[in-house]
Formats: sequence, structure tokens, C-alpha cells
Amino acid sequence: MKFLKWFLIVLGALALLFYFVAMPYLREETKKISPQKTAVYNKNGMDLQVSYSSPFKKGRVIFGELVPYDKVWRTGANEPTVLVNGSSVNIMGQELPAGTYSLWTIPGKEKWQVIFNKEVPGWGVTILSGGKETTRNPEEDLLQIELPAIKLIEEVESFTISFEETGALYLCLDWDKTKIRIPITK
Repeated sequence: MKFLKWFLIVLGALALLFYFVAMPYLREETKKISPQKTAVYNKNGMDLQVSYSSPFKKGRVIFGELVPYDKVWRTGANEPTVLVNGSSVNIMGQELPAGTYSLWTIPGKEKWQVIFNKEVPGWGVTILSGGKETTRNPEEDLLQIELPAIKLIEEVESFTISFEETGALYLCLDWDKTKIRIPITK
């Protein structure tokens, strides 16, 4: 009985050490490889901000290999990509109320699913799966749309999220030779 008590105390101490020391260290180290970036749009009555981690291509095949087709991707590296909007916006005929959302995608060869979820989980993937399984809770999905994958001529080395105004406003995801344009209106 005494051994079990000490075993549980040591196990608890190791868990706390991992949570408070190892996890913050790992998060900082991964941000050196995939830096944290922010895209901001403050015009036309819209106040939008997207925070994400930007991994690099480094000669790898991205879509279909590093990021598998037809599987949920946390859309970046490290923690999930987060969209904060200060007022309600419209995305392809669907309302996205003011709030904070995690952004997930399901890349396909020709089309992508883009998902806005009401929860923002801490890391976005499970450690035990080696990053292959996400922690997204599908029951908290608020909005899901399907968009064509646009083939780019020039390769984009670093995963980039930006706002583009070309007659309309688009939230754009660019990496490798793929671009996704999410239309946003007030």
C-alpha cells in the first residue's frame, strides 16, 4: 500500500513536470521551425484576425503526403489556426457570428473543405498519434464550406494566410503550389 502511494506521487510529479516544463519547451522549440504569424483585416466594418504557425516546404511534397488528402488538417503547425472576428460576417451565404474560432481544413486534390469550429483546443493534434490525428471536436463545427483548390505556377515555400481584396475580400491559404480563397462579406 505504501509503495502504491509513493508510485502515484512520483507519477503525478512527473506528469506535472511534463505539463509545466516539457510542453512549454516543446512549443517554443517548434515555433522556431514554424514561426507564429498573424494576418489582420480592419476595413469595411470588419475586424478580422487570423493567428497561425507557418511551416516551410523544405523540398517536401506537401499535399497528398506531408498533409494527407481527405483527412482533417489543423491548417498550419503547432497550435490550431485561430480566427477572431469582431462582428458577424458572411462566408458563402452562411453567417459566422462574432467570436473566436479554430480553422480546420480537409485538403483534396481538386476541392477542400474549410471548417470553422467553436472550440480552440490547446495543441490541435494528439501526441500519441505523432501528429496524425487532430483534437477537433466535430460536434462544435459551426460552419463548413467546400472550395476549389487553385493550382499556382510559383511555389510558396512558407505556409501563408492572408487577406486579399480583389473586388471582394478573400481569406487566402497558400502553400506549395496550392491556393484556397475563402470569400468573406459583411
